[in-house]
Amino acid sequence: MKKIFYVVTLLMAVLLTACGGEKEQSKGTDTAEQVMVFNLGADPKSVDPQLNSATDGGIVINNTFEGLMRTDVNGKAQPAGAESVDVSDDKMTYTFHLRKDAKWSDGKPVTAADYKYAWLRALDPAVASEYSFQLYYIKGGQDFFEGKGPKENIGLEAVDDLTFKVTLKAPTAYFLDLVTFHTFMPVRQDAVEKKPEGWAKDPSIAISNGPFKISEYHMNDKIILVPNEYYWNKDSVKLDKITMTMIVDISTAMIAYDNNEVDVLITVPTPEIPKRQVEDPTFQIVPYLGVYYYIFNVNQAPTNDINVRKALTLAIDREQIVNEVTKGGQQPANGFVPTGLVDSQGNDFRATAGDYGISSTADIEKAREYLAKAGYPNGEGMAPVELIYNTSEGHKAVAEAIQEMWKKNLGIEVNLVNQEWAVFQDTRHYGNFEIARGGWIGDYNDPMTFLDLWTSYSGNNDAQWSYKKGDFPENKKFDALIENSKIVQGVDRDEDLYGAEKILMDELITMPIYYYTGVIMVKDKIKNWERDILGTWYFGNIEIIE
Repeated sequence: MKKIFYVVTLLMAVLLTACGGEKEQSKGTDTAEQVMVFNLGADPKSVDPQLNSATDGGIVINNTFEGLMRTDVNGKAQPAGAESVDVSDDKMTYTFHLRKDAKWSDGKPVTAADYKYAWLRALDPAVASEYSFQLYYIKGGQDFFEGKGPKENIGLEAVDDLTFKVTLKAPTAYFLDLVTFHTFMPVRQDAVEKKPEGWAKDPSIAISNGPFKISEYHMNDKIILVPNEYYWNKDSVKLDKITMTMIVDISTAMIAYDNNEVDVLITVPTPEIPKRQVEDPTFQIVPYLGVYYYIFNVNQAPTNDINVRKALTLAIDREQIVNEVTKGGQQPANGFVPTGLVDSQGNDFRATAGDYGISSTADIEKAREYLAKAGYPNGEGMAPVELIYNTSEGHKAVAEAIQEMWKKNLGIEVNLVNQEWAVFQDTRHYGNFEIARGGWIGDYNDPMTFLDLWTSYSGNNDAQWSYKKGDFPENKKFDALIENSKIVQGVDRDEDLYGAEKILMDELITMPIYYYTGVIMVKDKIKNWERDILGTWYFGNIEIIE
């Protein structure tokens, strides 16, 4: 659900203070139990490091597992599961030295073989990790995934229990940022093989190496995390328990927050935002490096027609959506890569790339011209289109606003369909839709994290835009630019990335709507919480002070 070192700000949200009750917290004792209730929202489809591809699952994983590196409060990758790393002069080989005291939640040591197993697992086509492409930077990784090379040629070596050597196919300036991401976190083979499809959600099997472990998992209800007694930095962990609720309806979650039944909300009902912004000091709008968009299925009519995609894209008023619907300080989006990332010369990527002719307000005349060119003047003869979104008041409000704009400005009918989160992810992934809601949060600090998901080999290319699946020659050109950008550096790399986004926007496989902000609420009593611009929450330093 990210970016490179050129990025200037990988902001962590500020620390807060002071009051608020908690129904699960012990009362009347000298030392109150440290319990935090965090509303995760929907039940994550997965909390398996190599299989998760969503923000909610990532929050759980980031607190139950730990990679070789972890992002600190200043947004820099710091040694975590590794205590140090040596980088070769040619920037092609990284040698990680693991902590001697790093252990799994069952007390067994974390070894280099565990990292190697996890990374090879992510690259195994049989596992079908949607994030396998993140490991294509490793020598032989992509060849193995595509059946063009043996596993033995992959540049991963467990030199000994505490030494893990990684060889890249080209220098990658943000590689240490990459390994903070959940796909690169270790898993242990014996645990995975007990229940390959669901081990991570089964407390009787699940083991992890982070500050917390899963003690209970109640589907569609809650997850209970407790401290990992074997965590190498366990002395910094103050919480006794984290209850991660799964209240999908954000209005219901808001009521629970007001009743002191929930301590942290990561979404706030839109109608509440103006009032809370003025009256509630626990309300915050924080940076969030991401883009909210609709995905067009380019393999299915009518969105397989570029003129239809252009008409739909130009017919919406993004200013109206952010000002009257979302109301959370979002910015209208006119490109896929959001603001906040810079190129090798220090230039803002978004400002330099331009707006591709997409204005913040609707260009109705031009939109109608494109629809007519597609054979549907004023929407005549066009069957109703179906727009799917995952169940959420916020997504519904945006969908209804756009439904009305397309009806009014183009004369077309739109049927809205909402689906439960896990079902929706599968529907979108397998291309069983015409138009679908999408949202992408950076995984690291580089424009690449927004661009490489549209390669032909990306497991997240839900638009089905792949020269391997249809007649899409521009996708092949896009692939070539992305691949070359992994080899060249400086201005040459910038040109590749700008060129890749231009192809993406010329083809309009997605319709950017707005750039995210984080609209959150945290009780004053929750101290030392950490949330970065990528929406990554870390609970390892939290303390509750009434």
